[in-house]
Amino acid sequence: MARLPRLYAPQVPQLAQVRFAHPLAAPADPAPADKLDLLAGWLRDAAKDHAVPVHGWVLLGDRLAVLATPPGPGSLSRLMQAVGRRFAARLQHGRVYAERYRSALVQPGRWVLPALVWLERLPVQYHYVDRAEQWPWSSATRHLGNNGPASRWGTEHVDYWHEGNTPFDRQARYGQRLGQGLAQADQRRIEEALFGQWALGDPDFLAGIRPLATRRLGPAARGRPRKAAPPPEAPPQAAPEVSPQAAADPAQE
Repeated sequence: MARLPRLYAPQVPQLAQVRFAHPLAAPADPAPADKLDLLAGWLRDAAKDHAVPVHGWVLLGDRLAVLATPPGPGSLSRLMQAVGRRFAARLQHGRVYAERYRSALVQPGRWVLPALVWLERLPVQYHYVDRAEQWPWSSATRHLGNNGPASRWGTEHVDYWHEGNTPFDRQARYGQRLGQGLAQADQRRIEEALFGQWALGDPDFLAGIRPLATRRLGPAARGRPRKAAPPPEAPPQAAPEVSPQAAADPAQE
């Protein structure tokens, strides 16, 4: 089966995730801090070099995930490739990613903050830590106002700014979101869009970006296309009337 081309639409955020071919460590093992520090620095540099606004990110022992708004169709791919090249040169020779990264378009105003919560809670979901802010290799420290190398770079999405009028308000309100986590239905929708590599949004959003997107936004309908209905048959025409005189004398017709 041919793989789908990358899905892109101008000025639309993307949630992306890629798994490492060889995990740096298992969740139960001590975090490989030196390797994660290197990867975090390479991600920061790649975002700057390729002018990709990164709104959120996380590094685990087996994966990298980002929420970003790529400025062009190939920008996110170049960012991932740049990190992968340094990974291969400095940490692991040969193949470093287990597969192509997966990504989903994310509707601003509705799904950006849930996608950010989903991303920053991955260390909790996979039992690295009990609370998202305890994991140093994530943008959660930045969004909650904690100090550290991870809090010194990134581009906040406008949806995060709408969380409050002051930094304290934004950090407190977003901290509540992060602590509560997502409803099961929202988490399922995010993961279905990400792993299926589709767009995540309501019908009006999808209709608005459909003419601008590089390919279809969702899975095609299953089964063969329906055949067009045959045209209705024309009603039978009545036979022309024949006068009694003509019927008696066919030569007159």
